[in-house]
Amino acid sequence: MSSGSRLAEPGPLLDPTVPADTAVPAVPADIEASCGHPDGVRATARIRATYNGRVTTLPQLRSDGPFHLRRVRTGGRAATVGIIGAMSAPLGGDRLALDVTAEERAELEVTTAAATLALRGPTTAPATYDVRLTAGEHACLRWLPQPLISAAGSNLRQTCTVTLAATSRLLLREEQILGRSDEKPGHLVSRIRVHHAGRLLLDQQTAYGDPAPGWDGPSVLDGHRAVGQLLVVKPDLDIGRAPVLLRNGIKDGCAVLAPLAGGPALLATAVAPASSALRELLDEALGHALGEQ
Repeated sequence: MSSGSRLAEPGPLLDPTVPADTAVPAVPADIEASCGHPDGVRATARIRATYNGRVTTLPQLRSDGPFHLRRVRTGGRAATVGIIGAMSAPLGGDRLALDVTAEERAELEVTTAAATLALRGPTTAPATYDVRLTAGEHACLRWLPQPLISAAGSNLRQTCTVTLAATSRLLLREEQILGRSDEKPGHLVSRIRVHHAGRLLLDQQTAYGDPAPGWDGPSVLDGHRAVGQLLVVKPDLDIGRAPVLLRNGIKDGCAVLAPLAGGPALLATAVAPASSALRELLDEALGHALGEQ
């Protein structure tokens, strides 16, 4: 795959177990022409959810660039939106953003149809992917994307900025897979910044892959290639508990679930050898956070 190629159907490259040199279809001319500036795509997609007294509606569902937004049919008062990749992204030089707002009393879940694959692009400039999440009073917002895969040669700066009202609820899960099968990861910098009721609740930044120092050492990943975070914010959440260590082995990975100071929030951070083990750890952490275990 050339560094600047765009695919309407990324196909097998979304699977981290597929070798990096797997052949992919040729790029259709109309997709190649839609890529815009050779130094990268500029795109911002927007989702806005409101509550009409009975169910959550979606008055704004604006697709752009690689983001194709589609409402998923569900029962109850909540709305679910799936993000389908319309082309390979992010590549080096891309500037991508996603704005998600759940207004007062709305219930919204956002997920992705497949993993997001960060690839090297036609420029050495890093790609940026900015996710901005906002939840109003008594709103419930769930951000549950599939994993982000950092492929060899990629350079991505990912940020997730969250703004919550005092009575809003949040479930956020993010997973990063460092490299596909038998390859080194690219350079990935990921930052999560959360404000709750006007106060800073969390500001966490991580960096993986060269040239980040010590990212694969025993005090950081210790050889693991899957890392993730789970954040639960609820007004009635019990945060008087002590931190919980979930597993503690090289083979299956481990996770820590701990309360955050200054807010009704619990944060789980997990490392694992593979994506499946990471998801199991985060699911286990969610069960503990919600008092199911």
